[in-house]
Amino acid sequence: MLNIFFRSLILYAIVVLVVRVMGKRQIGQLQPFELVIAIMLADLASAPVDDVGVPLLKGVVPIFALAFAQITISFLSLKSERFRTLVGGSPSILIENGVLQQKKLEQLRINLNDLLEQLRSQNIANIDDVEFAILETNGNLSVFPKSDKKTPALEDLNIQSKPESIPVTLIMDGQIMYKNLKKTGRDLNWLLGQIKDLGLDRKRVFFAYLDTQNQFRVIAKQKERAQ
Repeated sequence: MLNIFFRSLILYAIVVLVVRVMGKRQIGQLQPFELVIAIMLADLASAPVDDVGVPLLKGVVPIFALAFAQITISFLSLKSERFRTLVGGSPSILIENGVLQQKKLEQLRINLNDLLEQLRSQNIANIDDVEFAILETNGNLSVFPKSDKKTPALEDLNIQSKPESIPVTLIMDGQIMYKNLKKTGRDLNWLLGQIKDLGLDRKRVFFAYLDTQNQFRVIAKQKERAQ
């Protein structure tokens, strides 16, 4: 009995350490590969506790192997947009410019009741009030209300609002998002010109995007801002 007690404490400490290394995300914020690793960690940790005949190392070694795999995947995801999309998928637009994307709902096997439930959880009762709804890779739904339905509602103040667009990422960690750039109707020369006007080159750009008002915004890498 005492053997089980100490084995449990050791495995608990190891699992806590590994989870800390994985990051500070909540369960609902985990990417698919992170959730798989979390489930496997629980299963591997329980085996040496349930059966004292199983050597402790047979539980510890796989746990550290999974931790190594998670760190490696996270590092590659930071450096490669293609790898990040392959492992974690990409966001899906369920409502675009106020239009419900029915085919996308079918592809993702999301029924209308589930969508309406998530909208209500964000204090949106009418689907017609939504300009964009995006299903993120972690399963959360990001909702952008129509400009005249925001709080306070501009229509109540008799103020004419301008239509907004979805923010578009153009550069992430120095890498140009060519597909997104093409969707905006702009070319590479325009993008590089915008960056040059700010005294930067693309390798020094941490994040560049078009905001909801279609304005170009740039966040330089920290070491550049510190100079």
